[in-house]
Amino acid sequence: METPSYVPVPPGVGMEDNFFSLDDILLSHERLPSRMECLFPRLGFLEKSSDSRDIQEGTKMEMPLFLAKGLYERKRRVVSVELPKVYKEGWRTVFSADPTVVDLHKMGPYYYGLGSQMLHFDSPENPEIAQAILQCCAEWPPGGAIGSNMLGHFQKLMSVSPCLPLSWMKSNIMTFIGRFRRTMDSSQNAYNEDTSALVERLDYLERALFKAGQSGLNSFQCWERGRASTLTASSLVLNYRKRKITDLQP
Repeated sequence: METPSYVPVPPGVGMEDNFFSLDDILLSHERLPSRMECLFPRLGFLEKSSDSRDIQEGTKMEMPLFLAKGLYERKRRVVSVELPKVYKEGWRTVFSADPTVVDLHKMGPYYYGLGSQMLHFDSPENPEIAQAILQCCAEWPPGGAIGSNMLGHFQKLMSVSPCLPLSWMKSNIMTFIGRFRRTMDSSQNAYNEDTSALVERLDYLERALFKAGQSGLNSFQCWERGRASTLTASSLVLNYRKRKITDLQP
């Protein structure tokens, strides 16, 4: 039995992150618009647009997610983080109109993952973000580890958050459902074809769904052709036979 040289580590679930996941490492470097709430002495070199030695209070700059999470404190205000524009009300209105026209990969390749991480920061729009991602997770295949675990995390969060109007819930449900249907339809109708144009507009989570759909389609095609039950010799047996023949040769 051949052992793969690298086994991908799955990303964290919900607001958690996995230190050994390449996806979570890349996600942690996503830049967030932030505002300094106090003076940062002798760190002015981090702000390229200023010649000041210090980072003054009230300075607006972008910082990676991992740094923003490390500096953010609810009691002692050091830095405040603003919502990226793709999560604001304007874009949520676009999603409610036609979610399939949005290039999520261009707007942010980790739309669902970054939205989950944004719940670490206090924002009046946190309930809307949480409800949107909660409904997205609820549409995953039943029994899936990712869907069920994320659903549990956001259900706990929403239990202490105010309920949203029905119009908000309906809008967020239709956003993911509209994109989900198109993603799975594409994955089931693109067999042995170039799918680069289909997946280039998808978020990484949607790409994983597309890949799962393609894998299921390939398995079904193999089953139809009778290849699913074909018995093949183990690589250990083949290697043993080769060694045995070599030993018998003069």
